[in-house]
Amino acid sequence: MKNPSLPSFLILFSLQLFSCALSDSIYDTFRQCLSKNSPSDPISPNTLYSPTNPSFQTVLTSYIKNRRFNTSTAAKPSLIIAPLRESHVGPVVLCAKTIGIQLKIRSGGHDYDGLSYISDVPFVVLDMFNLRSVDVDIAQETAWVQAGATLGELFYGIWKKSKVHGFPAGVCPTVGVGGHLSGGGYGNMIRKYGLSVDHVDDARIVDVHGRILDRKAMGEDLFWAIKGGGGASFGVILAYKIRLVKVPEVVTIFRIQKTLEQNATDIVHRYQFVAPKIDNDLFIRVLLQPVTSTTKKGEKTIRASFISLFLGDADRLVSVLNKDFPELGLTKADCVEMTWIESVLYWANFDNQTKEEVLLERNSDGVNFLKRKSDYVQTPISKDGLEWIWKKMIEVGKVGFVFNTYGGRMSEIPASETPFPHRAGNLFKIQYSVNWSEEGIDADKNFVGQIRRLYSYMTPFVSKNPRGAYLNYRDIDIGITHNGKNSYNEGKVYGVKYFMGNFDRLVKVKTMVDPDNFFRYEQSIPVSP
Repeated sequence: MKNPSLPSFLILFSLQLFSCALSDSIYDTFRQCLSKNSPSDPISPNTLYSPTNPSFQTVLTSYIKNRRFNTSTAAKPSLIIAPLRESHVGPVVLCAKTIGIQLKIRSGGHDYDGLSYISDVPFVVLDMFNLRSVDVDIAQETAWVQAGATLGELFYGIWKKSKVHGFPAGVCPTVGVGGHLSGGGYGNMIRKYGLSVDHVDDARIVDVHGRILDRKAMGEDLFWAIKGGGGASFGVILAYKIRLVKVPEVVTIFRIQKTLEQNATDIVHRYQFVAPKIDNDLFIRVLLQPVTSTTKKGEKTIRASFISLFLGDADRLVSVLNKDFPELGLTKADCVEMTWIESVLYWANFDNQTKEEVLLERNSDGVNFLKRKSDYVQTPISKDGLEWIWKKMIEVGKVGFVFNTYGGRMSEIPASETPFPHRAGNLFKIQYSVNWSEEGIDADKNFVGQIRRLYSYMTPFVSKNPRGAYLNYRDIDIGITHNGKNSYNEGKVYGVKYFMGNFDRLVKVKTMVDPDNFFRYEQSIPVSP
């Protein structure tokens, strides 16, 4: 006679007990291994967080910016290690190799699909949040910034030393430097100065042998790879040496909103021809959202928000727009002059009374469920095409677009200069975006389904063969690897979308520096077959 099935709650309870026992075992094994591998510079037990540690949940969730991966059913690490010194990272790598457990590396938490802190196999997280120094040298116009620093901390550190220097990087202050720079990095000075990685002069990385290497020691191939190819495929990025850029004492911003009833279609159509060729000091982002119409009761419309940063004063900006983009209708009354650091706060959606110290706050308020995707547009979309897209956006529901214009410096740098290939030939990059607050599987299916449908509808209008994607907008919809014998073929599916013709060079570097594929995750660079 067969035994009756255990009640589901007993099964769950048994699994939880097994998981805790496994985590305790890994914690003890790691402590012993770390003491052997760092006898002269011991790693404090206080930087190791097992699931039974009262601080484990806080440490884990502090840098999760997507509630989809902060649920009771989401995979949890067996251990979180948060080293206090760079010298502690090598022993962590060596011990993870010795134990034979997957190591995930997290530097900020703005990881749209959670690949730095979830897995379907037992894993530990190497969390870099304690390694966040920013050392600015204005005389040399450089800075060393550790991987666990946020962009806000970097911007603040520069501002404290100089009011006429900045750095071309993202507009969200809580993004981690390590992931942002290793994936390329861009922001609202992209047309003037290119990508963040176009201003990286040196780096420190821990390799698979636990060694700390700078640019000279790692060699130019590996240095090339970690400037846009993703650091976590090759080692643990400790810090980058960056070159600062000059910013004027006065910059200008504007935000102009137009609905379809206010001729938005014609203006967006014209934007595609003008924005990539306009003055390099000007960046215009277009945010497109389905909203409730104010003129047609009960109906939806599309609102286009044109948001700018101009590296100059309002008079010159108005002159540029009146000459090259009069359709937008910009007047001086629409412009606000400010300092560069004030523009950083503006683009991060802080009001004009906010003090610069807010950039040092590392945790985001109001974290939502979200999904992001990306595309590149190489040929202007016709007015008929735009009108069809608007109908589909309204039909789909909640998904919005952001158009980030290219041109300028991006058209001057060869695609092979860094692993990031999407430069000349692209008019703008699209970020698809949907956020929601409703919990549960049904809500997840609904909103993720919405963004996937709109992405599918956009196929005729975006890059092809392959359809490009941006590495820092992680998207497992475009492919994953199981890191088995077929990893190269699996990796090529998403790899050519992220890296185009640079993919095979990245594979060669990976095979050279990590032939056993220790540094791996669901979208890592595979080794050569």
